[in-house]
Amino acid sequence: MEEKIIVKKKRVLKKGIKKVISICFILFFMATFSYSLYRIIRWNIDNNNNQKDIDLIFDTIIVTEIDDTPTVENVSKPENKEDPYWDYIKTKLINVDFTKLKEINEDTVAWVKVEGTNINYPVVQASDNSFYLDHSFNKSGNAAGWVFMDYRNNTQNGDKNTIIYAHGRLNGTMFGSLKNILNNGWLNNPDNFVIKLSSEKENTLWQVFSIYTIPETSDYLYVNPSEEEYLKMLNIIISRSTYDFKTTVGKDDRILTLSSCLNNDDRVVLHAKLIKKDKKIDEKN
Repeated sequence: MEEKIIVKKKRVLKKGIKKVISICFILFFMATFSYSLYRIIRWNIDNNNNQKDIDLIFDTIIVTEIDDTPTVENVSKPENKEDPYWDYIKTKLINVDFTKLKEINEDTVAWVKVEGTNINYPVVQASDNSFYLDHSFNKSGNAAGWVFMDYRNNTQNGDKNTIIYAHGRLNGTMFGSLKNILNNGWLNNPDNFVIKLSSEKENTLWQVFSIYTIPETSDYLYVNPSEEEYLKMLNIIISRSTYDFKTTVGKDDRILTLSSCLNNDDRVVLHAKLIKKDKKIDEKN
């Protein structure tokens, strides 16, 4: 009799354990589902709010292409007349009036446009490289972030390496279309190989010379390295390029770096060198 009671108790205990495990599994599934649903809803809310900022900007600001003025300066001239540089310097600069942009956000320092992509945004700069990872152009909290310049860069001095970051959003906003330069035919059109940048002081044109993906690293993120460090960095980033742009880059060149997340662990990176610049009208006086 006692043995039967013990067996019965064991069966009840096993059933109880199974029931607890089932309940825990259901609770875990519900929690996981709820969190995933929250993330999806939050992602869409952030995208919608981000798009409102974008729409406001383009309703307010006009980005114009301008003809070269007598004061325009072509820089980094190669000796080789076959170099694509001589075709690219014919490309028009863009000009942006920053007055209204700075009324919306006083952190605005530039406007960047990458041919053949969706990248056509004002660039902001904070006192660190964290704030605009989760704040939109209007400074409200937003996981979509915004396009921002490295806090170490000085737009007045012209650093050796000007660095601009943004999230690679799945909907193609911010730097979400940067990864497409590697696989969607972007490389088939040489007209894409220039970046246009407008700041409060000058309008500039940059010739692309390297693109690649790489696990997260900081070896291309030096702003004002020594000559030896700079040459070493240039050798590294040129050798990494998945495409030969047939562009010469040297120690006296200024470069522009665009960096974005490809996924949690990898980055997609584009580098270009300065080939043309022109001071804004106010700066010429």
